[in-house]
Amino acid sequence: MNILVVGRGGREHSIVRKLSESGKVTNLYAAPGNGGIEGQAECVPVDEMDIEGLVNLAKEKQVDLTIVGPENPLNAGITNSFHEHGLTVFAPTKEAALLEGSKSFAKEFMKKYDIPTAAYETFTDAEEAKAYVEVKGAPIVVKADGLAAGKGVIVAETTEQAIEAIDEMLVNQAFADAGTKVVIEEFLAGREFSLMAFVNGKNVHSMVTARDHKRAYDGDAGPNTGGMGAYAPADDISEEQLAYSEREILQKTADGMLEEGRSFTGILYAGLIMTEQGPKVIEFNTRFGDPETQVVLPLLKNDLVQVVMDVLNGQDPELEWEDKACLGVVVASEGYPGSYQKGVKLPEFKHVDDAFMIHAGTKKDNGQLVADGGRVLLAGAKAANMTEAGSLVYKLLASAGTTEGFFYRQDIGAHPIKHETI
Repeated sequence: MNILVVGRGGREHSIVRKLSESGKVTNLYAAPGNGGIEGQAECVPVDEMDIEGLVNLAKEKQVDLTIVGPENPLNAGITNSFHEHGLTVFAPTKEAALLEGSKSFAKEFMKKYDIPTAAYETFTDAEEAKAYVEVKGAPIVVKADGLAAGKGVIVAETTEQAIEAIDEMLVNQAFADAGTKVVIEEFLAGREFSLMAFVNGKNVHSMVTARDHKRAYDGDAGPNTGGMGAYAPADDISEEQLAYSEREILQKTADGMLEEGRSFTGILYAGLIMTEQGPKVIEFNTRFGDPETQVVLPLLKNDLVQVVMDVLNGQDPELEWEDKACLGVVVASEGYPGSYQKGVKLPEFKHVDDAFMIHAGTKKDNGQLVADGGRVLLAGAKAANMTEAGSLVYKLLASAGTTEGFFYRQDIGAHPIKHETI
């Protein structure tokens, strides 16, 4: 088969890496890809938001299957366009992707279908939102309604912080159209975990659990990011809690989307939190999570091409998982998630057995790999347990000697992360 992966980040490199292991792949393409993906797929310089260009590319290369990584093209209708041209794509339609594209839609949907989540209200008027916060008090969570690259969520520990967040979003328009509406939620205490599933209509096939670390610095300090590291599985989640999450959250969501005339095909990601009342939904994504994908896919025993084709054909892919732990640590550009410099030469990491390096924000510049984003690399490893996996990852990171211009957390997976609601 000829396969196309749309996107340019660490998630897409991880997908490409898994696909490249398959004997079913003839040609593997990535659009636009990145400096690391070049080693395993042919990178074609078509932007992920150039839907017409991607359709033409799929036709020109006689692509049999397209997998879409990032959320923005999904919400722009890439799947709808591919369907109109008779092209096979594993990704939700624009109508189904609204589950991630609008937090207010997602909250109303969960309320309608009795899916456990935090109590909330939605606002477009800043003064009304502030009045609500004054009544409810803190801690409280303020979310931009639309897509904001993982940065449109503020966990306010004081009412002043919440009011500042409302001003940023509704008055100063820090997130442009994504922040013209805000969702204000109750703060949920507990430990977060992520649960992804391959979905087609009513058929839901869940993956192993994972947990990511959102805060920029050690000890879960600093601003929220798109994720500074992750590990899988989240071994404090019991079989009973997992079964509840699959039944009351993933399956109800798939069934509800079908009921709404928004039948879901692709990857459904539930960002969950384990509260005293059980698992509750913090957010939905309608694609592979990043950086969770980088630690979940290495544990999948199955051929990913076969899994996707089985799911598309309505068959059970009979997922099998390695009884191991996988851990990954993000190497980010100095200054991330704020402003940072591009074009900085990457550190020279040495080979470490059983460890791997996933490229996210990288590109080739005159044959040399340089940083081209905030999250640049993910150092990962798979081992018998989390301690061994972490040891391998930090051995790989230390092998460069210097990581000037970059930073990474020293405590991924090392201890329980504190209460978060992102």
